[in-house]
Amino acid sequence: MFSDAEVAVFMEELDEKIQVISDNLLLMEKEGESPEVMQEVFRAAHTIKGSSAVMGYEKMSALTHEIENLFDRLRQGTLSVSEPLIDILFEALDTLHALRDEITGGGDEVDTTPVVNMIREIQEDDGDPEERDTPEGQPEESGKERQAEGITALDIALPPLEEVDESVISEAEIKGYRAYWITVVLNAQTQMKEVRAFLVFETLQQAGEIIKSDPPAEDVQEGKFDRHFTVILLSREDTDYIANLVRSVAEVEDTLVQQIQLSGEQTKAKPGAKKDSQESTSPGGEPPASTAEKDQEKIQSNQKKASASKTVRVDVQKLDSLMNLVGELVIDRTRLERFAEIFENRFGSDDLAENIMEISSHLGQVTTDLQDEIMKARMLPVSNVFNRLPRMVRDIAHKMNKEVNFIIEGKETELDRNVIEVIGDPLIHLLRNAIDHGIEPPEEREKAGKPRAGRVELKASYVESHIVITLQDDGKGIDPEKIRSKIVNKGLVTQEQAERLKTSEVLDYIFAPGFSTAENVNDISGRGVGMDIVRSQIEQINGSVEFSSSPGKGTMFTIKLPLTLAIIRALMVTLGEHTYAFPLTHIVETLAIDRHEIRMVRHNEVVVVRGSILPLVRLSTIFNQQADSDETGRLYVVVLGSGDKKVGVVVDKLLGEQEIVIKSLGSFLGQINNISGATILGDGKVALIVDARGIIKDSGTSLEETDYAAAN
Repeated sequence: MFSDAEVAVFMEELDEKIQVISDNLLLMEKEGESPEVMQEVFRAAHTIKGSSAVMGYEKMSALTHEIENLFDRLRQGTLSVSEPLIDILFEALDTLHALRDEITGGGDEVDTTPVVNMIREIQEDDGDPEERDTPEGQPEESGKERQAEGITALDIALPPLEEVDESVISEAEIKGYRAYWITVVLNAQTQMKEVRAFLVFETLQQAGEIIKSDPPAEDVQEGKFDRHFTVILLSREDTDYIANLVRSVAEVEDTLVQQIQLSGEQTKAKPGAKKDSQESTSPGGEPPASTAEKDQEKIQSNQKKASASKTVRVDVQKLDSLMNLVGELVIDRTRLERFAEIFENRFGSDDLAENIMEISSHLGQVTTDLQDEIMKARMLPVSNVFNRLPRMVRDIAHKMNKEVNFIIEGKETELDRNVIEVIGDPLIHLLRNAIDHGIEPPEEREKAGKPRAGRVELKASYVESHIVITLQDDGKGIDPEKIRSKIVNKGLVTQEQAERLKTSEVLDYIFAPGFSTAENVNDISGRGVGMDIVRSQIEQINGSVEFSSSPGKGTMFTIKLPLTLAIIRALMVTLGEHTYAFPLTHIVETLAIDRHEIRMVRHNEVVVVRGSILPLVRLSTIFNQQADSDETGRLYVVVLGSGDKKVGVVVDKLLGEQEIVIKSLGSFLGQINNISGATILGDGKVALIVDARGIIKDSGTSLEETDYAAAN
């Protein structure tokens, strides 16, 4: 029975290999019979077959064995790439996904028989698969090959250990690793021995790190070896486990695992799991190797690090706990800085005050560095989301009979794992809309002078302390006049109000719940269906989404996201005796105005800013709280913005920017209007975090310039 940790490692590798298969199937569909692409799929399928067999997942092992056989024929040229074959392979990939879910308990029991039968049938339609084992006219084996048939692992002499090898092994042993000579003999009938050797290397990497190979790894990868080779593996596993790993690779005829024991000047190979009757070293010592081989092996060994592993897998809950602890440190850092400032003001710059200031400064720096490192540990590349999208684009394009070139950039850009978990669904909504209602059919594009294949670009990049994701297509775009007509017909606005709306305001209606310009609703998308979900999900993580569109040219959506959700920068303000925090994400600017500058438009307070009308709302009104009663002083305004909407929030004082730790209000208080959380200040008091997007949604407007006269 395997432990949860071992199952987790298997699942992680399974996800990686399934993604490799998916990516390369898409490439094969475009490029045809590419040897490199077919070999990548073959290797991934073989790895899944071997590891699933070791884990006891027989259905998965059997299915990947069929995929492996199919690609074996593709590589030999006895089977050709076709659209039906690609469709069957994608169905097999979907079945692998279903088997994965079955293993994790998240899916129903899977019957692999239909897809296995389809894989076998398409091979039978293109010829007899058994012919590849004994093709007619095959030349006789050479004398060397016939002589090699009787070789066993015990017949292979071990190469000498260099000084650098012993140094690496010695240091690894201190860290709890053992070193093994592993001798592998492949079947004499193996047709692509370099592929089998690669799979042996990859399989052994599951148990540790290979630090030496004879022949050198480059020669093994190029097939420049007889059907046997030897490696040194650093691992914490025992000989039986390693031997079983090697045996899980197909076409391995014999293997011998021997532990290396360093004892002063003499190095011995301890008999291992496969055979224990004798050692493989000759009585006269280890056989000499050529100078060229020694030099090459020494270079390879020097390139290896002494450590057998440079990464460890950490449960995400532990990272979350660490982040919470760092958050507490950030709070205490802020409190200590405030205390040091008060202490200095009260006692001057004596030695004690200077020491406290020095301690405060150093602790602040250490806390900042720790916070940065924990945040980096929580980061994941957006490829975790992006890699799932090409297959979806391909399926939708096929279903809609459209041609789409899908281009992805910036997959290495990293985001907090909690942010990554949220952005998947919004991106899927946007992509479906882009392909279904953005990209035109090939014939329609040709008539418009465009290439038959539409272009969809997805890009991620860093901009200051945020990540920006753009999704752009070269389709037909969105017609604002069509939307203007729709919102009038739906009764959302009157004809007169619709005519007064700016183009940007009209386009913003695609984010209205249930709004769509699609004439016929289908099961893929409707331009606008789900767009309210897109905006709400992104804004829930303090992000924003904007878009622009040109009829006939295309549409571009821009999503701006914070790098992390736990710690943010905020503008601190006061209202009466209370302190509030405004996340900087939605702050456009701050203003200081005289009270007599306020005008009334339609019974609402506004102020003229650089010739434009800015609606005002008082924070005291929002929270039904007493504000500063001084009517002679100046008012301070925090201007919030999202899309084309803006609103100025009147507060008593601006305290400045500060890094704050977001604390949930908990289920006891529930959802409170215009409050998104709380934070602890340097003096130990609690400050509420204002829900800026909620205020913008409720109070933000974009008044027409024709109202300017009414405000004067």
